[in-house]
Amino acid sequence: MSNIYNNFVYEPLYNGLVFLLSLLPAWANAGIAIIIFTIIIKLILFPLSKASIKTQIKMKELQPKMEEIKNKYKDNKQEQSIRIMALYKENKLNPFSSIFLLLIQLPIIFALYSIFARGGLPMINDAILYPFINVPASVDMHFLGIDLAAKSLILALLVAITQFIQMKLTFPKAKPKQERNAGSDLKQDMMHNMQSQMMYILPIFIFVIAYPLPPLSKVFPLLPAALILYWLVSNIFMIGQELYVRKRIRV
Repeated sequence: MSNIYNNFVYEPLYNGLVFLLSLLPAWANAGIAIIIFTIIIKLILFPLSKASIKTQIKMKELQPKMEEIKNKYKDNKQEQSIRIMALYKENKLNPFSSIFLLLIQLPIIFALYSIFARGGLPMINDAILYPFINVPASVDMHFLGIDLAAKSLILALLVAITQFIQMKLTFPKAKPKQERNAGSDLKQDMMHNMQSQMMYILPIFIFVIAYPLPPLSKVFPLLPAALILYWLVSNIFMIGQELYVRKRIRV
């Protein structure tokens, strides 16, 4: 399994980043390379992300029909599941598309953590470079005065803020009580409260792991600013992507 991960995830990403560094002019630093690298990865994943956003929007449109099925078959969970899956199939929806996208991105995050936190940069490991990759003369790990090899308070704050904005765009707004079915008020209120709490708790948690303060710094591993920069650019890209897709399909 580790060989598969190294051959198909870690080494291609490492070679891609080093290749990008070798192409950039001498004045460019690792931060610029990471920004370009992140955008390239997001553009590659864009078709999957676009499909995931469209699925979320379509599921939101089908919510009234789903509530109707849940209320009609509330005493028969098996029939309820069959009817809901039939509704998905009828509308050509894959409710697991978001999970699939997440599963693809997790190995990328782990690989980048290994690259930035375990000696992949600024020293170049030429033992795993492809023959056509040139080794850069040097790698400047400073970006706008930030040491990308250390933790950064500014980037930690920005990644938490952008994560909040992204979640606010993604989570559906709660319907006014007068528009809800009477039997589903409690369930919808609970779901809305959970989403609201998650929208605030997750960005705080992300800030804590991005910039752990004592004594939490002994619990969470150091996430170098290079990885947080990737995370930040990724969030900004996904915010723009969400707005773009929603505008294109006029939601």
